[in-house]
Amino acid sequence: MRRLRKDKIRPLLKETKLSAEDLIMPIFVDENISSPKEIPSMPGYFRLPIDGAVKEVGEALEKGIRAFIFFGIPSYKDEIGSSAFDDNGVIQKTLRKVKKDYEDAVLITDVCLCEYTTHGHCGVVKDKVILNDPTLPILGKIAVSHAKAGADIVAPSGMMDGMVKAIREALDENGFEDVAIMSYSAKYASSFYGPFREAAESGYAFGDRKSYQMDIHNSDEALREVELDLKEGADIVMVKPALAYLDIIWRVKEKFKVPVAAYNVSGEYSMVKAAAKLGFLKEEDIVYEILVSIKRAGADLILTYHAKEIAEVL
Repeated sequence: MRRLRKDKIRPLLKETKLSAEDLIMPIFVDENISSPKEIPSMPGYFRLPIDGAVKEVGEALEKGIRAFIFFGIPSYKDEIGSSAFDDNGVIQKTLRKVKKDYEDAVLITDVCLCEYTTHGHCGVVKDKVILNDPTLPILGKIAVSHAKAGADIVAPSGMMDGMVKAIREALDENGFEDVAIMSYSAKYASSFYGPFREAAESGYAFGDRKSYQMDIHNSDEALREVELDLKEGADIVMVKPALAYLDIIWRVKEKFKVPVAAYNVSGEYSMVKAAAKLGFLKEEDIVYEILVSIKRAGADLILTYHAKEIAEVL
């Protein structure tokens, strides 16, 4: 076995190869700021004004990253998240500007209510209960609004039952048959999301999200979730988080043989940054190993906050 591990031979036999084109870079766009604002729990990552987001896309494209997912921090919030489907909303304005300057960039949008509602939940709320079916038409309106502004892919993340079907029908009825859906199909009620909630101002005002996000103990349930989304019209399915759920990525890929995305989430990013700052590990090497492990498990696409820095290495 060691004969094939020599320095010159070893690279020829890599079974898993990671490239910048495998990465999707998250971008937080805040319409309330005029200059970049670092996220305290995510060292080195920033909320950006709209023009800053456009610039960030340009810099990342030069490093070989082609795909970007946008999360918005709006100027106003209400009970139903109406700023999410405002055609002059933060994401819509960003998409139009990016599309104008960088036509080849793949633009993906988060379709959810949590960043846009006063209560911070992913669905319509009544008496502190998150309602599934009344949320679906709103998600359809958000997706159509994003498509009109230039989204190539919409990514519903709220784990509402039937969300893919509602969005697919809304897109098709409005002439956006070519806009793809990347569904957060197996999204767990994880403790790894904390830094993101600070970044996107999407913390919830009461309770938790366990009534609609998956139980961390369950694996078979993830396959049922993915199967439902595929039947409803999902083009790409996602597992979130990634690093603590490599087994789920593997099972989904093995069973369905469809494009699979995995989200290397904020908590995973922040742990690496904290350990590197303390000198406990070599950041560049550990990030590369983590992303290779996610790819090796079966992910075709990896959403990661490390995208820009690792693209330089790749």
